Amino acid sequence: MTVHVLMPVFNRVAMTEAMLTCLRAQQVDEPLSIIVIDDGSTDGTAELLLTHPEVRVLKGDGSLWWGGAIQFGLATIFTGAAPQDWVLFVNNDTHIEAGFVQALLDAGRTHAPAAVGSIIRDVDEPGKLLSVGPRINAWRFKVDDAVDSLPAFVDGSLHADDIINVDALSGRGVLFPLAALKKVAGLRPQWLPHYLADYEVAVRVRSAGWRLIVALNAPVYSKHEYGNVFRGATLRERLFSVRSPAYLPARFRFWWSASNSLQRVTLPLRLAAYMLLQALRTKT
Repeated sequence: MTVHVLMPVFNRVAMTEAMLTCLRAQQVDEPLSIIVIDDGSTDGTAELLLTHPEVRVLKGDGSLWWGGAIQFGLATIFTGAAPQDWVLFVNNDTHIEAGFVQALLDAGRTHAPAAVGSIIRDVDEPGKLLSVGPRINAWRFKVDDAVDSLPAFVDGSLHADDIINVDALSGRGVLFPLAALKKVAGLRPQWLPHYLADYEVAVRVRSAGWRLIVALNAPVYSKHEYGNVFRGATLRERLFSVRSPAYLPARFRFWWSASNSLQRVTLPLRLAAYMLLQALRTKT
């Protein structure tokens, strides 16, 4: 079996180099095949990647965003990979330890069929847990984090074999069985070019029969402000800019995937009312 690592990048060359160092240091019992999708970087990323002949580089023109970049990578894997292979999504603005991939693999094998995510810890305060995984309430359009219901874990006292079931998985460090991603035909970048693309594909993988779990002994280290900071100046920018976490097409597609049949019937009206309420709150 092979673990196919997909890392989308756009500039931030120093972070890309640091993550490649983390990946080369992995102590894992399966081979890693590293694919970097460079979506039009202009800061020397292309030159850096030339110094890493072990890395396969796919080039975009700056229009892929995260979802399109991952789907580009998946398209190259689907045609030649073995059915029992794995696919790992990572971001270049994070740090992982040498046993990270092995911990995900161990959890995926033990709890198969499953896709396995990672917890997120503060890179500046490693004992501080930022995220465990999402809990989704489709009626209320609400996504909470399981970390809020697990206060005992904040001090870092996790057991090596602990896992937790979640409703979706973050693309900052998640291992999917290749078969699961093939079953759902990968991501949908035409609807979800960036934000919510990772959660949405995970929701569809769960609906297709795979568990979604988080390995609590597999941390990704990140800055505390790992979320989006873009806030559109106008309502149109907030709802229809790809840069916005409130991008309406992505929200609709995500909540459609995360909803049951009854919730889907009422989704358009409920989502319109919710977005209007959010807009009114922003103005006040």
